Amino acid sequence: MASLPALLDLNVGVVELTSALVDFPSESRSEGPLADAVENALKTYSHLEILRDGNTIVARTNLGLPERVVIAGHLDTVPSSGNDRSLIVSQGGSVPVADVDGKQKASEDRLYGLGSCDMKGGLAVALLLAAKETAPTRDVTYIFYDCEEIDADLNGLKRISEKHPDWIKADFAVLMEPSNAVVEGGCQGTMRIEIRTSGRRAHTARSWMGENAIHGLGQILEILENYVPDKVLIDGLEYREGLQAVDVYGGVAGNVVPDSASISINYRFAPNKSAADALKHLEQVFVGYQVDVVDYAEGALPGLSRPAAKQFIESVIGDPQPKFGWTDVALFSALNIPAVNFGPGFAALAHAPNEYVPVAQLHSTLAAMQNWLSK
Repeated sequence: MASLPALLDLNVGVVELTSALVDFPSESRSEGPLADAVENALKTYSHLEILRDGNTIVARTNLGLPERVVIAGHLDTVPSSGNDRSLIVSQGGSVPVADVDGKQKASEDRLYGLGSCDMKGGLAVALLLAAKETAPTRDVTYIFYDCEEIDADLNGLKRISEKHPDWIKADFAVLMEPSNAVVEGGCQGTMRIEIRTSGRRAHTARSWMGENAIHGLGQILEILENYVPDKVLIDGLEYREGLQAVDVYGGVAGNVVPDSASISINYRFAPNKSAADALKHLEQVFVGYQVDVVDYAEGALPGLSRPAAKQFIESVIGDPQPKFGWTDVALFSALNIPAVNFGPGFAALAHAPNEYVPVAQLHSTLAAMQNWLSK
């Protein structure tokens, strides 16, 4: 494998920079070399103050302007599935990135590779914005953080919010997660629970002497089958909830009636509910059963009526959409910082072997962000 560059070139186009970032491996917990390259590249720009904690890099302007915004994105990717090199596929077929002019039929082009969608396309946009010394109307804090794709306790954005809360203070935040290049407001909350059933163990040849705990899960599955999830309207966005069984555990041996079983259930709830509200709802749905919470994450209200969010929405193309799934906008929401998701790429392609980002969205996202920061 070729040696990695110590410095990223931020004087290139957004497509070429995205390609360079895709070719720069940064699986979770191994972001160090990319963090070094990002830090070294941004240090060359005198208008930025550079801060670092672990493999999280913060670059910010300090112009004393009345408003400060955060533009954030994570450096890490999931493990490769053989897609760790970038490739442009255009109307004319597969061609090296260096041979593609971003201006020619960009709408027909896709940039494939690990992290291209989630979220090195968004990182490229943020890095180019940080490198451009303009006369902005607001101060900007750029955050490039580690360990987003793994355990929440390791999340770099969470870490700096706790260790260096002054680094993350802002009036508004844009998280450059893939959102199909339109604003996605807020995010759903998520809760995973387990419900256990018990029975009486016996030999299957004398099954009438036992009570099958796995069979006891049938009533829970029937509740799930008949459950009608809510649709909740917030700030003009419709959030669709969901309640799904995601795993089943049970069994002793091939000739034993099992005396215990459990089912794992995931609840995706609208951001107008707290985790406490979500648990109360689940206890009502599964009345008579012990509901044990395995893990949860609070959602985030879209906050699109807040002045900073309204100004952002007016600067970009397309109608805002609800965010299905969970993102780090929830962390900003917990800090009372209104935040939106806005980045190139289709979220449904994140982590997929055929992950790609549309070239046209790289250009449109960069243009929209430049337009907003200049207003």
